[in-house]
Amino acid sequence: MKKTKPLLIVDGSVLAAPAAKRMGRRGKRTRLQNRMFRRYVQLSIASLCLVLAMVLILVGQTGLTVFKTLSPADFFFSLDWTPEEDRFGAGSLILGTLMLTGLTLLFAVPLSVGVAVFLSEICPPWLKRIYRTMLDILVGIPSVVYGYIGLTVLLPIIRQASGENLGDGLLAASLVLTLMVLPTICRVSDDALTAVPSSYREAAYALGSTRLQMIAKVLVPCASRGILSAVILGMARAIGETMAIVMVIGNTAQMPRDLVTPTAVLTSNIVMQISNVEFDSTWSHALYMMAFLLLILSLALIILLRAVRAKGGNEA
Repeated sequence: MKKTKPLLIVDGSVLAAPAAKRMGRRGKRTRLQNRMFRRYVQLSIASLCLVLAMVLILVGQTGLTVFKTLSPADFFFSLDWTPEEDRFGAGSLILGTLMLTGLTLLFAVPLSVGVAVFLSEICPPWLKRIYRTMLDILVGIPSVVYGYIGLTVLLPIIRQASGENLGDGLLAASLVLTLMVLPTICRVSDDALTAVPSSYREAAYALGSTRLQMIAKVLVPCASRGILSAVILGMARAIGETMAIVMVIGNTAQMPRDLVTPTAVLTSNIVMQISNVEFDSTWSHALYMMAFLLLILSLALIILLRAVRAKGGNEA
């Protein structure tokens, strides 16, 4: 009796034994590649988590050492930062960071949202492409360039307008930061506004709304979570910015009397002093504690951002 060759049916087609073997080998190779890629992705995630944990442990452990020689109340609530006299009160630096971030958002958020509304609703398509490209370019400009522009262009204007000798302070730093965070807030807010369904706009117009009423009562409320995410991203950049701030804030650890008084924030104080202190000293530990505070603030903002996006996704 004559033997028949084994057959394999794939997608309705009958394959002979050699083709069936090739298909089998190809399937095994594909499964092996998928497993290897899955392991690679898992290893990458684990490595990233390990690096983040090591940074947190190193900075946190070194920073918390400061409380062996200094009480938490003296560090967080004292306004006297005079390391040469063993006084390490970071209160003025913490308050300066919060004041600078708040002032930056006060300038940046209305302007950024207004530009985003203009781009999504009013700007003609050909001009919209140009403006969006310009915003993308502004995002990629190094921070030291913004700082140099603030140092050479903005500070002389502030000196002339205020009558101060220097002009450094919260006003100059917040204006520079406003220019830096504005493209980020604009682009994210623009995407959020553009994602609002056109049926919402049409329904508002059908009810007799003007364009301004539609924007204020329908468009912006519907995109509020996306705009809030943009504001949080801008806040995270404002808190962590260093080089541009160092060039225009004055770098004097004191509470500012006004917006043109030289002062300092956590980032500028760290970068100006960390290279001049002994590593295993209270001064160094205090600077590491400031860095740990910045890490905690950044992580809190990221968690807040994830929570806002998750809640918005669940509501959708």
